[in-house]
Amino acid sequence: MSAASPAVPHLAVEDLFGSPIKAGASISPDGSTLAYLAPWRGRLNVWVESIDTDEEARCVTADDHRSVHIYHWTDDPRWLLYEQDGDGDENWHVHRVDLTDPGAKAVDLTPFPGARVMGFETSVSRPGKALLRLNQRDPAEFDLYEVDIATGELTMLARNPGQVADFLYTPSGDLYTRSLAADGDMELSKWRPGAEKSPPVVTVDGADYPLGVYPFQLTPDGTGLWLGSNRNSDRTRLVRLDLATGEETEIDSHPVFDLDTQAHVFPTLPSPLIRDRRTGELIAVRYRGERQVIQPLDPHFADVLEHLTKLSDGDLSAVSSDESGQRWVVSFSHDRDPGVTFYYDHSTGESRLLFRPYPHLDPEALAPMTPVTITSRDGLALPSYLTLPLGAEPSALPLVLLVHGGPWSRDTWGFNPVAQLLANRGHAVLQVNFRGSAGFGKSFLKAGIGELAGKMHDDLIDAVDWAVDTGYADRDRVAIFGGSYGGYATLVGVTFTPDVFAAAIDCFGISDLASFLATVPEFVKNQLTNNWHRYAGDPDIPEQAADLWARSPISRVDDIRTPLMVVQGANDVRVVKAESDQIVDALRARGVEVEYLVKDDEGHGFVNPENNIEMYRAAEQFLARHLKPR
Repeated sequence: MSAASPAVPHLAVEDLFGSPIKAGASISPDGSTLAYLAPWRGRLNVWVESIDTDEEARCVTADDHRSVHIYHWTDDPRWLLYEQDGDGDENWHVHRVDLTDPGAKAVDLTPFPGARVMGFETSVSRPGKALLRLNQRDPAEFDLYEVDIATGELTMLARNPGQVADFLYTPSGDLYTRSLAADGDMELSKWRPGAEKSPPVVTVDGADYPLGVYPFQLTPDGTGLWLGSNRNSDRTRLVRLDLATGEETEIDSHPVFDLDTQAHVFPTLPSPLIRDRRTGELIAVRYRGERQVIQPLDPHFADVLEHLTKLSDGDLSAVSSDESGQRWVVSFSHDRDPGVTFYYDHSTGESRLLFRPYPHLDPEALAPMTPVTITSRDGLALPSYLTLPLGAEPSALPLVLLVHGGPWSRDTWGFNPVAQLLANRGHAVLQVNFRGSAGFGKSFLKAGIGELAGKMHDDLIDAVDWAVDTGYADRDRVAIFGGSYGGYATLVGVTFTPDVFAAAIDCFGISDLASFLATVPEFVKNQLTNNWHRYAGDPDIPEQAADLWARSPISRVDDIRTPLMVVQGANDVRVVKAESDQIVDALRARGVEVEYLVKDDEGHGFVNPENNIEMYRAAEQFLARHLKPR
């Protein structure tokens, strides 16, 4: 890689991709205890400590194989729950920890091999209980269960009759089903076990679901459903759906921005709905454009929010409070001060810094991420982010085009360790929200229909041209780097436009769209109609199968002449290892050199820090060889 200015401190790969010292903090319902993630035997585990005393922190989970990332407080201060899968296989289990017994081992509340839990939730209306969806009976069908947290007893509340995507369980015991019709329409109906299917309360056009209409949360009284909707609108706004009448009533909206729905794709991200810890009522809503906007709906939280936003100039991320709404623990997303976390007591006005996850990273040594807007060749505005190396003249730099996954996701402002590594080594880094990305309105999203390896790729090439024409980038030293859909986009880059890129890194990317669609997990196959089939094509329809092949990098593998590095998790259930194997095998059969890094203990994205460190060291060395000055 090109070197940055000698005055800029060198950031070690370990410092960027090693485990944080602390992260993911939240406060207990009674406000007495702080929980957070921190390393134990080389893996992140859950730790707890007192908010008010100097009592020594203690680790309450004991997973030395794979890091824990998701945990939940319960209404009973004795119990804490966490979720874990096996080496990236996405078979999530829910485990219970007894906080009153330091010697007690965690109990797996869903001990069914090969089964997956999804949609886990607790409710203020049913203390001591939690709802979950579990596919132990049939991999393709999730039944609704209630678990008694103290005893571990599982009770089936509804057996999935097939084609039910989700169940909603009201405080009064009524059940509603969210089902997908053959044409992709979403139907919300009241559940009557053993009876004929009830008429739908509401039907949502499959063209708007699920990428524009997101079922979020039952209202606390169980009579309505809060959801994000772009029906009859280009923007996704928050509405209340009346479960008796199907009528939508707008609760809140932003004149320019979409509701921030990324938690729909990435469960570890904060929900767009900020709710009262005690009552479950809605107190604020998140929106996102270049940066985040939070609109308070409750006077008390509006006052709290005014104080919280003074703690950092970043975007408010994770938010938790005690049941009184007085004690708060919050973290911030920030491009140069990642995950900074504070405690705030609204009753006293006291606030204090709890921790920085990466205290060894000096904010002054990190490169700012700047929002920019790029115009595509057909006039579409592409919201993007540019990260330039510190201490270097921003002219004729080597450029890395960093492509997000999804594709129905988006890049956002904040700390990106990959961008920081690349910028620290002297690269300009460009992240483009190409058409088909989520969060920029319905028309922008739908502009991606039928455009894989078409206009979606043109947007990326237009961004490269912009970076060259504005003087930031050296046209002869441009690399493309992405994971998942971004990996597919990388492979499209080196097959459809092989002269544009001097190097490429594909992480668990799709090489053959038809074989990818044939090997997705059973639990997502009934969703394909509304996303992949609608946007890319259905391989069971001959003319669409031919088009899928024509848009697949494997169909043009003989055109690859760009140096390529491929990364894959052996346990990936979303983009299976065969997708990477076939592109690597085809290149090696031609005698073309390709670097191939496979990790047997990873899935769709690496989790274990030593694997991430190895991968980014290899990426650093790969780019150093191929983007050096000419």
